Amino acid sequence: MATLRYGDSRAAIHIEDRALAHLKVVIATKLRRNESFTLSWKHPEVDGPGRSTIWIHPSIPLWFTFDEPEPPQLNGKWIEQLMHSVNSTGGIMLIDEVLEAPED
Repeated sequence: MATLRYGDSRAAIHIEDRALAHLKVVIATKLRRNESFTLSWKHPEVDGPGRSTIWIHPSIPLWFTFDEPEPPQLNGKWIEQLMHSVNSTGGIMLIDEVLEAPED
């Protein structure tokens, strides 16, 4: 399970490694453009029901920590869907991976 730490908070946001690798691409793209946005996710089952949202701003430090030593191969379709989400008025919502349909 990967970890995202935001700002000076000691609280860790736990996100599956593969999902955080894809989120990192989208977040870095927006922050390079000096754009702020919200990031929302559903709580893992172990934390009980609920969801959280944080405001991501270029001036607030972020720290991505991954359990896996090697980065995964990225899914362009999933990144595309996350980018579409982050550019909406509701901000980015961590969604399940979008899988390519197998070709016949």
